[in-house]
Amino acid sequence: YIVSRYGEFVLLKPRFSLRNALLWGTPVLLLLAGGIFIVLTARSRRSTPAATLTAEEKAALDKVLGN
Repeated sequence: YIVSRYGEFVLLKPRFSLRNALLWGTPVLLLLAGGIFIVLTARSRRSTPAATLTAEEKAALDKVLGN
């Protein structure tokens, strides 16, 4: 009676179904995908070299800083 009225979520151990597997598996998959995205983004940002200043830019910076 309770299961037919309220659904399987009232059971402590619901029967396995594709719907239950999707409900439990989707958050785990989203967390894994987010973690992989963060790691790949951090790696690509770290591997990009910083642009160096040209001689003209260094001279202008020294002039502004008073060196």
